[in-house]
Amino acid sequence: MIRKIKTFLFTNQTNRQTIAKNTFWLGISNIGGRLIKAIIIVYAARVLGAAEWGVFSYAVTLTAFLTVFTDFGINSILVRESSRIESAEERSRLLSTSFLIKCLMLAFGVILIIFVAPLMTSIEGVKEILPIVAFILIFDTLREFGFALNKVFERMEREAGLFILTNVAIVVFGFVFLAISPTIKAFAYSYAIGTGLGMLATAWMLKKSIGKIFSDFNKKFVKPIFLTAWPFAISGVLGILMINTDILIIGNLLSAEDVGLYSAADRIIQILYVLPSMVVGGILPTFSRLAVTNGNKMRLTMENVIALLLLVAVPISVGGFLFGEEIIALLFGNSYMGAASSFQILALTLMFNFPAVILSSAIFAYNRQKALIVNAAVAGGANVALDLILIPTMGIFGSAIATFSAQIFSNIYLWSKMKGINYFKVWPYLKKVVIATAVMTVFILVMKWLHVGIGFGIPTAVLIYFGTLLFLKEKLIYDLKSVWHSTFKPVV
Repeated sequence: MIRKIKTFLFTNQTNRQTIAKNTFWLGISNIGGRLIKAIIIVYAARVLGAAEWGVFSYAVTLTAFLTVFTDFGINSILVRESSRIESAEERSRLLSTSFLIKCLMLAFGVILIIFVAPLMTSIEGVKEILPIVAFILIFDTLREFGFALNKVFERMEREAGLFILTNVAIVVFGFVFLAISPTIKAFAYSYAIGTGLGMLATAWMLKKSIGKIFSDFNKKFVKPIFLTAWPFAISGVLGILMINTDILIIGNLLSAEDVGLYSAADRIIQILYVLPSMVVGGILPTFSRLAVTNGNKMRLTMENVIALLLLVAVPISVGGFLFGEEIIALLFGNSYMGAASSFQILALTLMFNFPAVILSSAIFAYNRQKALIVNAAVAGGANVALDLILIPTMGIFGSAIATFSAQIFSNIYLWSKMKGINYFKVWPYLKKVVIATAVMTVFILVMKWLHVGIGFGIPTAVLIYFGTLLFLKEKLIYDLKSVWHSTFKPVV
């Protein structure tokens, strides 16, 4: 049994097993790693207070906004194209060329942070930590490129260990630095040191795979990379409007304290947004192969993945909406209660974000990046417009409404576009999920009426939801079990 578990977790055998293995490790890294980092995020927000936490959040968001092009879609393209290249020499040239392009983009991004970003903010304290944030960008960008290589080799178990190591380092140094000096600058230094250690560990782990990363540059790959990447890059630039515009507009129209409140609510949601991203990391190589070789299998895989994610997203969205005030009070304290209503609305975006991430990945696998540009333009533009309309009158709650509305617009487009490429259906998979969520909702409302604490309420809601699915004999639950049993079936 131990040998079979080891084989399942550390070797690639079949498509289903490889997807399950990759998703397992990405789940361990993303959920485990981010939950670890969430400890220091919550602690820092409490220690620094809403206003000071808002300064740090604004600096990080401004950096992300100015440097979105540093990826240029290169990581995703490297994963997709490498899975289609059989020659080791050609793959090495693609890797080296991609890396050097990435470094040039990163250098330009650092210049923007140092010289342009200070001109774009009037919030006191932001300018002081921008040089430190520039180092965080450098370390994170190079580490993420290393993670892309692990995806190329479909060795997500390495990525899991490295990601957890990085976040443990951030947490440890965060506690130490905040204990010595509870200031934004001290926290920024601790964050930079933690990400730097993660980058060094990633480089060491990949040392045998990147021997020619500086010498195998081939200019013939430059044009194809840019031709393939530019739609993805534009999509990323537009998409950043939907992700980070809220913080930037709040920072310009309201106060640093409002930024801190909204950022606290948004941080929780961003952690949950990782769930579909980790699945994409595990399934993108498979999507890329099936999109070329087997359209029917691609459709079935996509339907099942979206349905499984909605099985998780729908109850989390509803539960987050109903328990919103209690969650904010528990994590950040009563001083952050102004973020509760925004958190409740943002929680509802989960049921739209989860399928959108998978649909975007599927569209990308079909080499239809231009569709992602349209989607990002519609959603990002709607988010900005609604922010400018709603924030002046409704405050940070208006920003949450804007994000929720933009997610709906994005989903309408992505679903219709993907159905045009490879028609699929998800609703037949979800009828029992809706019933189970309704049952869970009734129990949550009863528990709130009885003033039951969330320490008991949330675990009870989870048990009721999955218990109802098992009672209804939900096929998706048994599909998960079948992957496990087919992998570990006894040898006769």
